[in-house]
Amino acid sequence: MSLAAYCVMCCRRLGTSTPPPKSNTYWKDIRNIIKFTGSLILGGSLFLTYEIWALKKSLTLDTQVVEKEKMKSYIYVHTVSLDKRENLGITYQARKELHKAVRKVLAISARILQGSFADTFTTFDMEDHECAVWLLLKKSKSDDRAARLQAVQEMVEARHLHDYQFRTIAQAFDLRTLIGLARSKESDPRFFLPPPPLPPLKEDSSIEEELRNLLASLPQTELDECIQYLTSLALSESSQSLTAQKGGLWNFGRYGLPYAESFGEVPSATVETFSLEALVKHSEIPTHCDKIEANGGLQLLQRLYQLYKDCPKVQRSVMRVVGNMALNEHLHSTIGRSGWVSILAEAVKSPDIMEASHAARALANLDRETVPEKYQDGVYVLHPQHRTSQPIKADVLFIHGLMGAAFKTWRQQDSDQGLTEKVSEDETRYTTCWPKTWLARDCPALRIISVEYDTSLSEWRARCPSERKSIAFRSNELLQKLRAAGVGDRPVIWVSHSMGGLLVKKMLLEASQRPEMSSVINNTRGILFYSVPHHGSHLAEYSVSVRYLLFPSLEVKELSKDSPALKTLQDDFVKFAKDKNFQVLSFVETLPTYIGSMIKLHVVPVESADLGIGDLIPVDVNHLNICKPKKKDAFLYQRTLQFIRETLAKDLEN
Repeated sequence: MSLAAYCVMCCRRLGTSTPPPKSNTYWKDIRNIIKFTGSLILGGSLFLTYEIWALKKSLTLDTQVVEKEKMKSYIYVHTVSLDKRENLGITYQARKELHKAVRKVLAISARILQGSFADTFTTFDMEDHECAVWLLLKKSKSDDRAARLQAVQEMVEARHLHDYQFRTIAQAFDLRTLIGLARSKESDPRFFLPPPPLPPLKEDSSIEEELRNLLASLPQTELDECIQYLTSLALSESSQSLTAQKGGLWNFGRYGLPYAESFGEVPSATVETFSLEALVKHSEIPTHCDKIEANGGLQLLQRLYQLYKDCPKVQRSVMRVVGNMALNEHLHSTIGRSGWVSILAEAVKSPDIMEASHAARALANLDRETVPEKYQDGVYVLHPQHRTSQPIKADVLFIHGLMGAAFKTWRQQDSDQGLTEKVSEDETRYTTCWPKTWLARDCPALRIISVEYDTSLSEWRARCPSERKSIAFRSNELLQKLRAAGVGDRPVIWVSHSMGGLLVKKMLLEASQRPEMSSVINNTRGILFYSVPHHGSHLAEYSVSVRYLLFPSLEVKELSKDSPALKTLQDDFVKFAKDKNFQVLSFVETLPTYIGSMIKLHVVPVESADLGIGDLIPVDVNHLNICKPKKKDAFLYQRTLQFIRETLAKDLEN
């Protein structure tokens, strides 16, 4: 009752009370305004906080998902609805404009704090060492070349990452960074993603048929006879029909016995090798490279490379084609997307010197960041095959001779094989390459290049029977390739064996007549000859006397002692070398060489190896082993090393 009475009394007072003063009303209005604006500010702050959080979340990699999927080769991203109806309305437009405003605010604040908001990975919620790698990735895309090179080197030195981190970062590489890592000696293989899956072959189709179709799609007109011959052979014959048509040996067709290797063997080449040989020749023509790429050639070559893992010859031919295509810069992105960089990155670290050198050539042609030169088919860099901080101060060029090759001629040791035996076919006999192993270690400031070209003793054995190239033709061809590789930009020493020495002499004489080649002459410091027949060879005399059996090749005929061209070349070069004061050192064999299993011949006698300039040193070896030291401390190698060091002493000191 007392409570009810109190309420009644309060109501009576309110009813009979006078109006409140105006000041009380004024403060009451202010309180109401404060309540309203406070609520508005609080709500707006909460809304802004939510939108900023949503924006940050949309720009942040879901590291928890990556943690769960460590070994996956893809990144999870938040999905966005494609329903246009969800993107309509005032709310959507308001959020869109708000996001723009907030992003500007964050960008300005980042600029003030000297941070960066340009890349999505700057908002990653990850550990410090992970953030550093992503910042390296950003640095690798800098406009500053020095910063890009430094970033690649720092990536090579990053050893603390997990497998999933390598795979995740690998997906963000641009082609330039990927090639840089591939050409770095110590790069982690986990940086390289596996090539994309290859498209399935057409139904009732085979690789042989795909290769034939690719060759058939290439232009067949305005080609030299050799390319036409190889292409027609690959298109018309399979390995089975080839054996059947030739009866294991004889072929009285247009060219006559082009692939007979001996009277007891049958041709062993397959359709793949014939087709690849033709494809290598086609890939030397830039317009044909475009056709190869457009018709799926890169994928087909990759399928061949994977299928013939146990056939180094096929794999090297495939890499030759890729290396030739890499000479065309507009094809680099396509080569990268097809997965070839990852394949080459693995091959360049192979213990097999030939495989590694073919891969190194292709990668060097792809690397426009640090390699201004272009290495055409047959020009191989033995050192350095990777990016290096070692300054290169001089070049040493190795030119093989008759029946030689860029690698097998300069291997460490040779047994008593005959001159006509194809040692390169037997991979177990290929031990090492002393210019790459010994010379590169003793003189790391040298760029060591080895050149390869096709030669034959007999037209029966010619790889392309219609191809008959003289020394003058080959020297001009090689000179163009070497100049494209930057030969002449720094001091040069030429090292040659047998007929290769004649090519060196002819190249230098040719260069002296062409103003654009003057740098080759001005930078030539010395020449080293291993059993070079300056005055002719007994091999030519023997071949001519039994020419009805051997059908000596043009190269052999030019080695005859009574050859006018050989005498003119000798006289002109001696005069030229004396005028230029070239340093010269010559070695000559004193033992005969077995040609086949029955013929024993002193290929280059002492009097023929005497150039008339410099020292001539006889060595108790045969013609094949004159350029193959048995071990590193052997006289042949140590005297060669001494000559190179003394001739380039001033250049290597600078």
